[in-house]
Amino acid sequence: MTRPLPITWRPFRSRLIAYTLASMIVLGMIVLAFVVAPPFGIADRIGLVVFGLGIAAILHLLARSKVVADEQRLTVVNPLRTHRYDWAEVLRITMVQGDPWPTLDLADGTSVGAMGIQGSEGERARKAITELQALLRERGEAPEPS
Repeated sequence: MTRPLPITWRPFRSRLIAYTLASMIVLGMIVLAFVVAPPFGIADRIGLVVFGLGIAAILHLLARSKVVADEQRLTVVNPLRTHRYDWAEVLRITMVQGDPWPTLDLADGTSVGAMGIQGSEGERARKAITELQALLRERGEAPEPS
């Protein structure tokens, strides 16, 4: 039996690291903009802060990964794209030892990585994959024609 839907799986450690690092970089660039030597003008100082914000934005893209299961579909949010699949479109989820994240095999013959479940999180990742496999068995079958 799975938990009630919707269920959201997100990586914990990678999000913690990404957002902590982003905060430190932005704060560091702000401090640097104030203490940098006088030959640097206001445009240079603003540029430092903007550069820090750019790095933080990239780190946010990496940290936003998640997998969401609801009644109608499975949504996979990766750094640059969001994929939405009806349950019948997803055939299986696989993740072998050493994979960074699981792969969803789709009915059209393609596959997509689900970065919202991180293999480096060990037991937490195994539990998420077990739950998702149960949902695929329960909801993934196409309905019988009447």
